[in-house]
Amino acid sequence: MATVKPFRGLRPPKDLVEKVESRPYDVLDSEEARQEAGDNEMSLYHIIKPEINFEPGTSEYDPRVYEEATRQFKKFQDNGWLVQDKDEHYYIYAQTMNGKTQYGIVLGAYVPDYRNGVIKRHELTRRDKEDDRMKHVFATNANMEPVFFAYPDNSVLNDLLNRYAKEEPVYDFIAPIDGFRHQFWIVSDKNDIDTITREFSKMPSLYIADGHHRSAAAYRVGEEKAKEAKAKGTYTGKEEFNYFMAVCFQESQLTILDYNRVVKDLNGMTSEEFLKKLGDDFAVEKKGADEYRPKELHEFSLYLDGEWYSLKAKEGTYDNNDPIGVLDVDISSRLILDKLMGIKDLRSDKRIDFVGGLRGLKELKRRVDNGEMRWALALYPVTMKQIMNIADSGKIMPPKATWFEPKLRSGLIVHKLD
Repeated sequence: MATVKPFRGLRPPKDLVEKVESRPYDVLDSEEARQEAGDNEMSLYHIIKPEINFEPGTSEYDPRVYEEATRQFKKFQDNGWLVQDKDEHYYIYAQTMNGKTQYGIVLGAYVPDYRNGVIKRHELTRRDKEDDRMKHVFATNANMEPVFFAYPDNSVLNDLLNRYAKEEPVYDFIAPIDGFRHQFWIVSDKNDIDTITREFSKMPSLYIADGHHRSAAAYRVGEEKAKEAKAKGTYTGKEEFNYFMAVCFQESQLTILDYNRVVKDLNGMTSEEFLKKLGDDFAVEKKGADEYRPKELHEFSLYLDGEWYSLKAKEGTYDNNDPIGVLDVDISSRLILDKLMGIKDLRSDKRIDFVGGLRGLKELKRRVDNGEMRWALALYPVTMKQIMNIADSGKIMPPKATWFEPKLRSGLIVHKLD
């Protein structure tokens, strides 16, 4: 069962939150972060992308960068741009996109729950990216950005969230980049704090939706700090480093967008040959020049030579009883990308690229029409239930399968490890 706790959050004053807040570190490159930060010395990018404080081209893995993160974090605290709450709280973070609001609970997730499988994963991680975030956490001695979790729908917590949603939030702003609304409340009532702790303690699992590298890094830091404390004979198990910061959303509230593919060539085939071979495994129907989006599981949209096609996977080409085999990312990888294109490794093959999130079908069409890519494939979005089934089965999602939107804003709250 899941173990969670409230914590003393480190937060910007209300009048500074829009100066401090930023996009997550991993959704933009160093130059984009440099441009977004501009001359705003309060931007969290100075801590989470500290290479922007050096000459352009400085590696984000340069040892000086981690030292700069430490210096900047101290500066933010010394200047009162981040101030720690006196008491331990849970927090509520709401995001509104296209008229739909999702409410998350900000909490301390238990490091051993990552090891023992209560916190479940569905993606592989890269060691170099883990190492980077681990060094950053050690340098700042804090979780600067939260991990994105999902939990099974819970009526008690839902009622609590709805009650807080009627109150005036501490923060309420429209982010300049994504245009989405972000709101934030403090849960200070002891009964509410106890309710949250109790309800999570009934849950057999929490699920990483987004932030696998941050989760792995936080786990490794917590384990290392525990090891050091045990060696000194000071370990109690109640230290703050035994927890890392997560925002947990009810599964039914989360929005997963399609994560689509664009490919540079037809592997030596003509368009007619490609369409004919697709007919072996798919029912192919021409839809015309107007954008066509898949309407159900196992249907794909192909854009080729200025025309859209519907591809419906034929019976027997997938296994509805296999949590991986039922996925459209698996079907398209096996029957189109591998079988017809010879693309076997989605992570490394330079002939394929991926278009996710809010860019939509227009971006697929643009990249094909301008000659950069030869054809595009749009997929029906993965569901949170599919992700949870895969995590429960202990299996790993195929690469480039999920795109969660909206992204969490960073800088609303920080979790210190001491």
